Amino acid sequence: MTWSSALRKSVRAGLTVERTPLTPLLALRGTLGVAIVIGLMLWLGTPKLAVSSAFGAFAAGVATFQRSWRPRPVLALAVAVGLAVSTFLGYVAAADHLAFAVLLGVWTLLAGMAWAIGPVSGLVATQTIAVMLVTVTLPTSVAGALHHAGLIAFGGLVQAALIVLLPIRPWGLQRDALADALAAEADYARRLRHDPVARFDPQPLMDAREAAELTPRQARSRPRQLGGPRGVAERIRPVLASLADPVLGAPAEGPERDRARDLLGAAGSVLDSVARAIRWGRPVRLSPEAVDTLEVPESGPILDGAARRSALRLIALLGDAVEATDEPVRTTAPQNGDPKREPGKEHRHLLRPSVPRLVPVALRALRREARWSSPIGRHGVRITVVALIGYALGSALPLGHGYWVPLTSVMVMRPDFGQTYSRGVGRFVGTVVGVLIAGALMAAFHPGTWVCAALAVLCIGLMYLLMGTGYSVASACIAGYVVFLLGIAGEGWSQTVQARVALTLLGGLLAMAAYALFPTWETPRLRDRLGDWLEANGRYSLAVLGAFAEPAEAKPRRVREALLDSRAARTAWEDAAARALTEPVRHRGISRTAERAAESALATMGRATMLMEAHLPDRSTDPSKGAAAFAEALRAALPDTAAAVRERRELDWSAPRAALDAWRAEAGDTGVAVRGAELLMEALEELATALSPGPGGRNRAARRV
Repeated sequence: MTWSSALRKSVRAGLTVERTPLTPLLALRGTLGVAIVIGLMLWLGTPKLAVSSAFGAFAAGVATFQRSWRPRPVLALAVAVGLAVSTFLGYVAAADHLAFAVLLGVWTLLAGMAWAIGPVSGLVATQTIAVMLVTVTLPTSVAGALHHAGLIAFGGLVQAALIVLLPIRPWGLQRDALADALAAEADYARRLRHDPVARFDPQPLMDAREAAELTPRQARSRPRQLGGPRGVAERIRPVLASLADPVLGAPAEGPERDRARDLLGAAGSVLDSVARAIRWGRPVRLSPEAVDTLEVPESGPILDGAARRSALRLIALLGDAVEATDEPVRTTAPQNGDPKREPGKEHRHLLRPSVPRLVPVALRALRREARWSSPIGRHGVRITVVALIGYALGSALPLGHGYWVPLTSVMVMRPDFGQTYSRGVGRFVGTVVGVLIAGALMAAFHPGTWVCAALAVLCIGLMYLLMGTGYSVASACIAGYVVFLLGIAGEGWSQTVQARVALTLLGGLLAMAAYALFPTWETPRLRDRLGDWLEANGRYSLAVLGAFAEPAEAKPRRVREALLDSRAARTAWEDAAARALTEPVRHRGISRTAERAAESALATMGRATMLMEAHLPDRSTDPSKGAAAFAEALRAALPDTAAAVRERRELDWSAPRAALDAWRAEAGDTGVAVRGAELLMEALEELATALSPGPGGRNRAARRV
């Protein structure tokens, strides 16, 4: 992609306003926290104290709207502590420009590296840089620094207290995550009716797993509806695919295929009903048609062999999903009375470490990314240099409020190109719009202190409400909020409006220039991500094949962990490929055609393994020498082929193909494992064709795509 195309795409992304579900009650609660802080400071203190303390409540409110499975009071308190510490240090060092520059550089580097821990940590750390930059305009003594730090922390404490006192839909995020996973399974079942090899996005299942991670204290108060259906959803997915697959399940045409379609439709209906029950905490209501479909027909079983086993397993799992909601089960048209309430099954929760135990995890993440080749490490260096240059430029310019230059830069910059440029455009346009609207209101009506406070609170309420619609909208609300805060403090807002626009533009351009001069492109690393995905898929396949080779020694936990690693590698690849699409880099290391074909081949490899997982043998089953030989050949070939993907060499799957041919000649073409391994081998050969360095390979891959 050329620079002009990348810039056009960034401008469109930065100015896009999306339609997204709004959360008015959550926005109202966050706004109430800001209003309480500003009101108390105006009543008991001074306008300047109100302006200073409002930042803590505002920043804590922003953090609690981020996607995190941690309790919201914890996030608000974390922001309060971080803001208080950075405020105190900033006040103490503000009198000496050199000392403050050193402090700003160290603090910004640590904040940039905080993205290694997670996006929420990165956002909170960015907020601490912002408050540190604001403090340079308010020099004071050490006692005064402690006083202002306490005021900042007070805002976060108010937000945390409101979350505890005014709970809004407790466990709502966890309910939504689990319901989304079940709804995704339902949609998958319906798509399989018409496309037996339909793709499935595992992200909803990954989100549901993260949402299910709890501390022991949380587990004691968790609704019982959230205890079991996630595990059922995980087990249902391979069974659905196995039933629909024309090789391992029902034939492509005929009565068995019709029966499979009916079962898939009924499964979709039941899963949707369970998802609605979990989302809103209501009883499960099943349609009579779905219940009738899941019964064995009066004429007797229609499905046979592996398809019949999949159907029986599906019916049992759907029953478990309904029972696991731990609510009365009713049909929309009950006959012979309502069914009796079935007790829910207890499921062990995933242990989430407490906050103190997260410290070693965070330190390991920081050490892992503290290298020059790491995108996070380069982001930390880049944002540090930009903050220092912006601070120097802002201090040298005679516009006043020079801290807006580095403030804009650090709020805009992200570890990837697309977000940095789109946020830069959105920040500038939103600032201009917000400043013009708020400035016009101030010029026309000359509101007093309390009216300015009310308008500032209104802007924050709109920002909380519309935050998810686009960064430009949020920036417009923040710009209006700043103008009205200046009105509260009695400063000359008309002079600062022009300066804010100019300095915001300078800060945004500085951030964009920094990424252009010191980039961290994802495009050249695509082959590395593809190799990582191949290795993760290979470990998953080997774990499943090992269960067929030695059923008595099979370890379901090993299969499960390999599956999770495979999903994580796939997600990393998809994120990298999406970021690469926005980068102005011509040399990709892999063509778009080959990229799509390779992605399809690896997704098919994972699907073939999942189909075999749906038919894992019992421990009493005899070992399979053919499966053991094929697994050994695949294990030996994986390291070299993964290296070949990264180094643009030919992929050699001849040894696994020979082992599979020998296995098939020995066992015939009737076994589920043999047919699944054949699908797996075809996917690997498709990958070799897609990544073939010769023009013939690329052309064949293009025709298949």
